Amino acid sequence: MENQESRAKRKVLTGVVVSDKMNKTRTVTVERLVHDDRYGKTLKRAAKFHAHDEANESKIGDKVEIMSTRPVSKTTKWRVSKIVEKARA
Repeated sequence: MENQESRAKRKVLTGVVVSDKMNKTRTVTVERLVHDDRYGKTLKRAAKFHAHDEANESKIGDKVEIMSTRPVSKTTKWRVSKIVEKARA
C-alpha cells in the first residue's frame, strides 16, 4: 500500500530531448515560465535533466514526459515515462 502512495507523489515534467549520444540515457531540457515581481515580465527558465531510457526509443527533438525515480547513476535520477510527441523528420 505504501509503495503505491509514494509512486503517486513522484514528480512528472515535460521537456524536449536535446542529446541522445549516451547509451540508455537522454538529456532533456525542461522550460518553465517565471514571473518577475520587480519588472512584471514573464521570463523563460530552462533546466537540463539526465533521464534513463531503457529501450533507446527517444531521439533528439522528441517531446517526452520524465518521472523522478531512484538514482540509476551519479547524474541520472529521472526516467522517460512516455514519448508525448515525435520529432518531425
